[in-house]
Amino acid sequence: MERVILHSDLNNFYASAECRDNPELRGRPVAVCGDPAARHGIVLAKSQEAKRCGVKTGQAVWQARERCRDLVVVPPRYDRYLELSAAVRDIYISYTDRVEPFGLDECWLDVGGSAGLFGPGKAIADDIRARIRRELGLTASVGVSFNKVFAKLGSDYRKPDATTLITRENYRSVVWALPVSDLLYVGPATTRKLGRYGVYTIGQLAQSSLEFLHTLLGKVGVMLWQFANGQDGAGVAPYYAVPPVKTIGNSTTAPRDLESDDDVKITLYALCDSVAARLREQRSMCRAVQIGIRDTGLLWYERQAQLPRPACDSTSLFQAAFALFAGNRPRYAVRSLSVRALGLSLADEAPQLSFLPEEARRLRRTDLEEAVDRIRGKYGYGSLRRCIMLTDPALDLDAKGTNIVHPIGFLGTMAESARSH
Repeated sequence: MERVILHSDLNNFYASAECRDNPELRGRPVAVCGDPAARHGIVLAKSQEAKRCGVKTGQAVWQARERCRDLVVVPPRYDRYLELSAAVRDIYISYTDRVEPFGLDECWLDVGGSAGLFGPGKAIADDIRARIRRELGLTASVGVSFNKVFAKLGSDYRKPDATTLITRENYRSVVWALPVSDLLYVGPATTRKLGRYGVYTIGQLAQSSLEFLHTLLGKVGVMLWQFANGQDGAGVAPYYAVPPVKTIGNSTTAPRDLESDDDVKITLYALCDSVAARLREQRSMCRAVQIGIRDTGLLWYERQAQLPRPACDSTSLFQAAFALFAGNRPRYAVRSLSVRALGLSLADEAPQLSFLPEEARRLRRTDLEEAVDRIRGKYGYGSLRRCIMLTDPALDLDAKGTNIVHPIGFLGTMAESARSH
């Protein structure tokens, strides 16, 4: 059966949600921004009015205000966005069970098996847009195509509130004229590399030789050539399928520069608490820990190390993370940190446990932290805190509660598809 794939993208989602809930904001230039006092002050989303003034996602708040003096800045409400995202997905699954999220505001749908009930793909896309607008007060742009990559290009082709159809017959005329940067997974660095060799459009990429692209970009070059030529064979996963979890991580930009070891320890403990709690929720253990460090000179690097034994307690993760930091100190003060657990396995798949005293202590720590999970789940993150957090409460954070976990990225599903072909 020919695939009929839709990619639905909610327009200016965070900003649209704020205007939906607060009618006084409608028609005004609005930007949803992080907290500048916590150094998270960038534009997360903007309204159409703000976009017309030159406000861009990722700008610092002060830069956005320079572009638009009348800009209305509002803080994000992630719980509300999660609620609206779930409501939109309820609409999607009324047409098909093949619904694959790609972040909070984007989803792929395979409606190839639904045509007998709801009509062709474009009709379904138009109906979905109308329902989102009527039932939720939001708008969406939808791309309709025979593969996921072109469907996503279609949702970006016309905005807001539009449907774009890309077929096997018209994709060369529609897609190949677009800048190569519009293609999924072509970022600024890849765009610059391709531009040095005169590859500026998706069509020029599609007509380049595979040998050249493999030499220039490796396996990614071959994948992008397939994308440009409509050879994406990845399917849309069932909505209720549980995606494989390969790593669990968390990061934060500190509200002030981290200059002492104690500053770093507070932040690392908060991040390790979050990562370890998620490991236990997944009934998983990790075999390695990776940290990322960005200093005030904006130099970013990552380091990782194996654990002596698989673990899911924050103390084991912290000890490994801080040892990595101590052995790879940045030249300047630290601006942001990340911690990631690697080499995951189910707890009952871990190697046979040791009878050494250290292993017994680790097991007791895990039991203790599971009890802490239950208390925090009932009374909130602040009900139990490490003593070191009290030395500088400004650096303490509920890293688990303030982070949104997205499903496995599209690149992972493409890799699986490539292996199957």
